[in-house]
Parts: sequence; C-alpha cells; structure tokens
Amino acid sequence: MAFINSFEKEGNFLFKHRGEIPVVLFILAIPVVYITDYDFFNLSTRNVLMWVAVGLSILGFLIRAVSIGTTPKGTSGRNTKEGQVAESLNTTGIYSTVRHPLYLGNYFMWIGIVLFTYNFAFVIIVSLAFWLYYERIMFAEERFLERKFGNAYMDWANRTPAFIPCFSKYVKNIVPFSFISVLRREYSGVLATIIGFAFIDDLRNYFEYGTFNLKTPWHIAVLSALVVVLILRSLKHYTSLLNEEGRS
Repeated sequence: MAFINSFEKEGNFLFKHRGEIPVVLFILAIPVVYITDYDFFNLSTRNVLMWVAVGLSILGFLIRAVSIGTTPKGTSGRNTKEGQVAESLNTTGIYSTVRHPLYLGNYFMWIGIVLFTYNFAFVIIVSLAFWLYYERIMFAEERFLERKFGNAYMDWANRTPAFIPCFSKYVKNIVPFSFISVLRREYSGVLATIIGFAFIDDLRNYFEYGTFNLKTPWHIAVLSALVVVLILRSLKHYTSLLNEEGRS
C-alpha cells in the first residue's frame, strides 16, 4: 500500500478511536508516578508546577471553547466519532489562524495533566506520541477536505498553519461566539480533565504516603463538575434550552 493511502487509512482508524486516549494516559501515568522521585521537588516547586499544569489545561479548554463557540452547523469543524463530516469549510475566526484548533486544544488540556506528574521525560514522550497520533488524523481529515472542496480547501490550507497559530492571518468570525454551544458540547471534556488531575494526585499520595485522601480540593472539584455535568446533560437531552438554530 502506498504511504499516502496507508497514512489515510491509519488516520481514519485513529480518528474513530481518539476518545480512548485518556484511558491510555491514565494507565501510563501509574508507573510514571510510581518511579518519579518526588523528594527532588520541594513544596514551592510543586505548587508552581501544579499551577502551570492547570494553566495549560485551561488554555486548552479556552482554545476548544473559542473553536466550538464560533463553529456554524455542518462545517469542517464538526466531525463525528464515526467519520469525517463537512458540508462547508470553516475558514474564519480561529480557523483562519490554525487549521486544527480543536486538536491544539486537546494537546494543552492533556499535557497539563501529564505535567502534573512532575515527570518531564513523560511530558516529552507524550508530546511526541501525540504528534505522531494526531499527524495521521490530521492527514486523513485534510485528504477528505481536499477531495470534497478542491481548490477552495487548498487555498485556505496553503495560507493557514496546521498546528501553530499565526494570529496575523486572523479573519473575523462569520458567526458570533455562542456560550451555549460550549455548554452543550464541552462538559464531558472538562469533567475528564478534572478527573485526570484528581487521579494523578491520588496516585502520588498513595505512592508517597501509602494512603488515599478523599477530601482533597481535587475531589471537591470532581464532585462539583459532576453535578454541573449532570445538569447540563439533562438540559441537553430533555429540554430545548441548549438548542440553537444554525449550530451543531
């Protein structure tokens, strides 16, 4: 099989299974936290690293929120679990500065959790693995868009970076930002991120002190987020309060 076809096939497969990445990271984090020498980090250093990690994850969420909150229905920014979907190209707003803002947001959300292990080798390894994984997904997605939109896609792709934003290329959104869209579509990712931080904190406490502390701020954050998620999920599925015309 030619490399171009192989990359596309692999990308489509990985696209369908991208939701399993958090599970893999959770499993890998167990031995990483176990072998990390935490005596090397004093309390002040730990606090700094923790807030940097949290900040990275918040940055990732904000990138995703801007992407989702300004995405019209049926555009290339709304792909499904089963396959690539696009009725029109999304080339304005954040999509005028970077071609894959959702994947960029994913990276920052998850690398924040990875940094929370305080293992810098793990950060580098996950970053490289993330690039190899998403490189194929982005390749498959772009092949789909190229076939569907032809020169219109190529003109946009040739002037827009794939993963590192270029803000000088910004073009105003064609639709206004919608906070409701973010509420409707991002609650599960936020909950998963908070659970990730709590999981790392629990592992570290267990390996350092041989016990679990179930009354940490992270557990309070998880419970709070869970309540919010249940409310939003109920509103989404049983009411029309989060419905918007022209939005996915």
